[in-house]
Amino acid sequence: MKKYQSLIFAIGAALLLIGAASYITLWNLSPYIYTVGALAVAIVQFFTPYEGKDLVLKRLHRQQIFGALFLVITGVLMFTLPHGNEWMLTLTIAAVLELYTAFRMPQAEGNK
Repeated sequence: MKKYQSLIFAIGAALLLIGAASYITLWNLSPYIYTVGALAVAIVQFFTPYEGKDLVLKRLHRQQIFGALFLVITGVLMFTLPHGNEWMLTLTIAAVLELYTAFRMPQAEGNK
């Protein structure tokens, strides 16, 4: 099952990047591509629970889930505010949270 989660996550991340980058060209399908990618990433992160006792890793996992929620909110904003750039704010927040946890979680696991 772990192999499929990694594959779904990788495809979702690629779709996120393609959707966000193609949104600049005002391509009509880019919000759909982005949202499918955001949902794939969010589903993988929601259904990969942290079952350990370490409080730091629990906090980082919650931050990761908040980042995934912001990715999905960004997709919603792409549909509801198609001519504005407000979606970039939520995408930036999601990127910062995801990037921080991506670097911090392996470091915290290594300190055990």
